[in-house]
Amino acid sequence: MMGAMCCLVLALLLAGPRLGLVLLFLFTNAISRAFHHGMILPLLGFVFLPWTTLVYTWLMSGGHPIAGVYLVILIIAVVVDLGAHGGGARHRFQRGGSR
Repeated sequence: MMGAMCCLVLALLLAGPRLGLVLLFLFTNAISRAFHHGMILPLLGFVFLPWTTLVYTWLMSGGHPIAGVYLVILIIAVVVDLGAHGGGARHRFQRGGSR
């Protein structure tokens, strides 16, 4: 049963990090464990850096240190998020839209 649940969660996370964050918020307390000081940072992360927020929530709720391989995973999430924002801006600029 647990293997099927993991596959379902993985499929949903690949569908979109924001959906994963919403499901984590609704069905677990992982976000409140990762962000002790309120909901402003998770909300900003949901809007601007969803992959980074998801990875940080995983790291903090799992008790993993932000060092070594886990730091590399977090940096990759930041690069993916920034690449998504930068790619969208570049695409609009090439189409002749305003900055």
